[in-house]
Amino acid sequence: MEYPVINDPQLVTEVKSFNGLQRTYEHESTTCDCTMRFAVFLPEQSAQRPVPALYWLSGLTCTEENFVLKSGAQRFAAQLGLALIIPDTSPRGLNLPGEDEHMEIGTGASFYVNAIEHPWAPHYQMYDYVTQELVTTVNSFLPVDAKRKSISGHSMGGHGALLAGLRHPDQYASVSAFAPICTASQSEWGSKALRTYLGDDKELWRQYDVSKVISQNSSHHTLLIDQGNVDPFLDQLRPNDLKVACEASGQKLVYREQTGYDHSYFFVSTFIEDHLRFHAAALA
Repeated sequence: MEYPVINDPQLVTEVKSFNGLQRTYEHESTTCDCTMRFAVFLPEQSAQRPVPALYWLSGLTCTEENFVLKSGAQRFAAQLGLALIIPDTSPRGLNLPGEDEHMEIGTGASFYVNAIEHPWAPHYQMYDYVTQELVTTVNSFLPVDAKRKSISGHSMGGHGALLAGLRHPDQYASVSAFAPICTASQSEWGSKALRTYLGDDKELWRQYDVSKVISQNSSHHTLLIDQGNVDPFLDQLRPNDLKVACEASGQKLVYREQTGYDHSYFFVSTFIEDHLRFHAAALA
């Protein structure tokens, strides 16, 4: 499905960074039926030609700003000539019942699903938003190469990035994640969110469970995963489930356990260069 671009996104902020431009936009989303924000880094190469883009999906409680402010990715994106596209993690300010009561549900916690339950369904269509509408919007007005894009993310966003890459292997040149939620249907955070957004039908949950999707939709991509071995949320992330699913299905996986690292952006910023170079090579 092609999503029409109703109005050009409005520029909210712009600053220079590593000779490129770091911007924030907002636009009226037809998918989520509300105003949505996204951040963009445009390297200086984009002034001469369209550049490939890396889409980044952030984790629970984040906005489009966390990756921008904490990852240090702009330095390497500037060197590699990569645009960075960072959507918000959910709709905001809708005053839905329960929207701001729990960390793992509502604001900042979309889990990148297409909700079907009331009151979330009219707005929480985040899977279609990040894989379709946002891509159409970005391609319509920014100097990016529509045929060259990759996807990555952290925690809940790693879950979203892996889902998108596995389901649409021809849409993304490469896929990676930091500390992804690997089996959402089996974790406390994930199962609570999936029940809220999708109801009690666990067959629907499987569609948004990375390990289950891998068992049915292994991709030709090699997945790059970094995971800190002192991450306090390992019981929520369940990385061993991912490794087992990849081995059983023949999914190619580079899994790097990083000694002494936790779940924070200190961890992400340490290894973000590796991930950007991984994606740049696939996008070349």
